Amino acid sequence: MNAPAPASRHPRAGATLSGAEIVVQILADEGVDVVFGYSGGAILPTYDAIFRFNAANGEKMPLIVPANEQAAGFMAAGYSRASGKVGVCMVTSGPGATNTVTPVRDCMADSIPMVVICGQVPTAAVGSDAFQEAPISSIMGAAAKHVFLVTDPKKLEATVRTAFEIARTGRPGPVVIDIPKDVQNWTGTFAGEGVLPIPGYRARLKAVRDNRLTGDAAARFFDMLRQARRPLIYAGGGVIHGEASAALRAFSKAFGVPVTTTLMGIGCVDTTDPLCLQMLGMHGTAFANYATDDCDFLIAVGARFDDRVAGVPAKFARGAKWIAHLDIDPSEINKVKRVHWHHVGELVPALDTLREYAIGQGFKPDYRAWHAHIAELKKTYAMNYERGGSHIQPHAVIEEINRITRGEAVVATGVGQHQMWAAQYFDFREPRLWLTSGSMGTMGFGLPAAIGAQFARRDKIVIDIDGDASIRMNLGELETVTTYNLPVKIVVLNNFGDGMVKQWQRLFFDSRYAGSDKSLHQKDFIKAAEADGYKFAKRVERREDLAGVIAEFVAFPGPAFLEVVIDPMASVYPMVGPGMSYDQMITGDWIASRTHAAPEKMDVKSTQMF
Repeated sequence: MNAPAPASRHPRAGATLSGAEIVVQILADEGVDVVFGYSGGAILPTYDAIFRFNAANGEKMPLIVPANEQAAGFMAAGYSRASGKVGVCMVTSGPGATNTVTPVRDCMADSIPMVVICGQVPTAAVGSDAFQEAPISSIMGAAAKHVFLVTDPKKLEATVRTAFEIARTGRPGPVVIDIPKDVQNWTGTFAGEGVLPIPGYRARLKAVRDNRLTGDAAARFFDMLRQARRPLIYAGGGVIHGEASAALRAFSKAFGVPVTTTLMGIGCVDTTDPLCLQMLGMHGTAFANYATDDCDFLIAVGARFDDRVAGVPAKFARGAKWIAHLDIDPSEINKVKRVHWHHVGELVPALDTLREYAIGQGFKPDYRAWHAHIAELKKTYAMNYERGGSHIQPHAVIEEINRITRGEAVVATGVGQHQMWAAQYFDFREPRLWLTSGSMGTMGFGLPAAIGAQFARRDKIVIDIDGDASIRMNLGELETVTTYNLPVKIVVLNNFGDGMVKQWQRLFFDSRYAGSDKSLHQKDFIKAAEADGYKFAKRVERREDLAGVIAEFVAFPGPAFLEVVIDPMASVYPMVGPGMSYDQMITGDWIASRTHAAPEKMDVKSTQMF
């Protein structure tokens, strides 16, 4: 038997490089083709190394400079969400690094792989309150998947490779590398290989990777599926992170099992497919929520039963006789809701095994009655909004853009009402087209995420659907779009204030708009966009102008900015309030309801905002 061929030697192995050059070489080895970041004293050696690398290699790793470091983190996150690759953010020490705390936590909450490289004061000065020093290891420790402080330059090479390994493997997440300036300036031999010893982490990964479904486990699952008359798949963001969309679609279509998704799972199945019920949860479709109540077998795949979906766990999927749960993270099993069957492992082989097992058993279920029930739910409780009146309704804006893009555009959003309208009224035919801050709900996410996504998907139209309050959080990134001449399309749905907060204040606080009716009435977004170099910058205030301007906006070949003044009283419905079950869902004036639930005053002490 022939011995395995030795691994090829790195072409630069044995070369003498600085720490900064080692970092940049590993970025190149990892396939990084864009870095987002803002410079400063403690990271200057590595920025210089990137400059020299690009000068020698034809700008293979462009460095994109935002207005602030928070936006750099969200750009890296948007790149990662749209591509599936590890996004890279590089910032200086102190305030540069602390400005990335929010995007790091945002990525951790939504399981997004990102590596943040921070400069740090020289090793000898660490802990002395030196200029622009911050204790990043302590600050980031609770926010990131892992944090490294490199004090031994000989371990720098292995550390950077290990950071990428941790970020992308298992349940993905952000990893922070804090590199003192003297470590960046150090020179030594580049090994061209090697990672840190993290045996416990790798052992857990191997256990999950090797944990394939047994025949007995498949048989137990099949026994529930065979008895079920109304099975429903509840799919989350884990399906997309695990590249399991094709496997899930194959399972669903093989047996005709309908699918509803979480906010983060949007796109894992084609939202225009008859078997797709779109989004469930607090602002999910009424028909998805009712179907969840009506199903007798709930199959959770890469989902975590979070509070936006299962606000009252005991009443979630209340008609289900059985619940199954497939996930890569063992901590999610039975965390919120007890299940009857579970599997911890990679989703693709698990779904394929279940599908092949059922086919092997000659399983050909008859779900015609369930499909007819679903079709009736979709018809009776269809999404709808006010079609008349003098105001432009935000739903109409999204429907018109969607009519042109037909589910093929990359859509990023800020956070608020516009985020939910976009989730409800856009179509998504494939995964990684929908980019939003789900668990953290970070305002200001949309514009920088769209910028990062445009670098990841140059073949796609990229649209930021934003709100007047949300975009203000990172308004400086308007100039970043024009600086790099990115064809990003930016839509601001302007309702003059924090629309989602105001909706809650109308429902639960007797319309006392405390802190939500800010001075956004004075903002001239068109002048701001024009000042930042937008050749297309228009405002729409009349319904009759909407379709024509949107057609021009989408067709414009470069950066484009569109402000639409919408009905300031428009609300997001359906809505399942905090502490409410799906049978208490508020559907508003334009969507039918099983129970005709109406807004009620609530005990604000028990109200979890948003």
